[in-house]
Amino acid sequence: MWRLAFVLASSLISLSESLNNRPIIGLLTETTTRFPGHQFYLAASYVKYIESAGARVVPIMLNWTSEELSTVLSSINGVLFPGGGQNLVTSRYFEIAKQVYQHSINATDSGQVWPVWGTCLGFEALNVITADENVLYEVDAENYSIPLQFTEDFEQSRMFKDCPSKIIQILRNDNVTMNNHVKAVSPTNFSETVALNNFYKVLSVNKDRKGRSFVSTMEAYKYPIYGVQWHPEKNIFEWIASEGINHSSNAVLVTQYMANFFVSQARMNDNHFSTSEEEDKYLIYRYSPIFTGENVKSSFEQCYVW
Repeated sequence: MWRLAFVLASSLISLSESLNNRPIIGLLTETTTRFPGHQFYLAASYVKYIESAGARVVPIMLNWTSEELSTVLSSINGVLFPGGGQNLVTSRYFEIAKQVYQHSINATDSGQVWPVWGTCLGFEALNVITADENVLYEVDAENYSIPLQFTEDFEQSRMFKDCPSKIIQILRNDNVTMNNHVKAVSPTNFSETVALNNFYKVLSVNKDRKGRSFVSTMEAYKYPIYGVQWHPEKNIFEWIASEGINHSSNAVLVTQYMANFFVSQARMNDNHFSTSEEEDKYLIYRYSPIFTGENVKSSFEQCYVW
């Protein structure tokens, strides 16, 4: 049933009247000790990234009960796991990510399209969840903007099959994918881990500064689950001078395409809150970001904190 629903939904992507034009995306918050008096944070660049593609944001709080989390997941249209620094064994971030992952599988199996996206740490979390073991190894890829090295049949993927050729060429030739990680999944480990190889299609690989290979882009074969080891949101929304982020017009096009793609997946889902008052209770609009630039030793220009 899920396969028929997924194929039919994909064929309707250009028919806006059949899609949800008020999508809401959940963003996982993260624990922090960097901001005195606050426990959780969310980089504002991820919020702006989602909003730039015409969706709204609900911050998924790490102190929610299972019941509240379940209620919200059934009322929104997808979730993004942001990058950052959280333990992928014991953290609440990881615990909730596993629940969100399973929600996407259950929803899709029941006939919905309910997408999940992982960026950097979120990408790593998807791999660890699917493999049910630590499949990561150390790489030298912090503050590292590079082109993608696409796999042979990447254009058969959902993520890139409708991508304009200009953006493909930018991704292939320009330093527009900002990496900022010290862990990754090697292509060899990926292919030898049956749970990963059977679940995800690798769309690109890259090498770190020391020539060590890592998987950089992937999507699930049967489910609307996507992951990038790099940071598409940074090209437009992060400006810390110490980071070598590409802010060129070509880099901006890449960010816009990736945001639009993920939100287009969420538009295939018609979940909604039971009332407008309930919706307003959870939307990010209730909160204001604070400046968190280099004067507080943060790699983010702005963050929401709780």
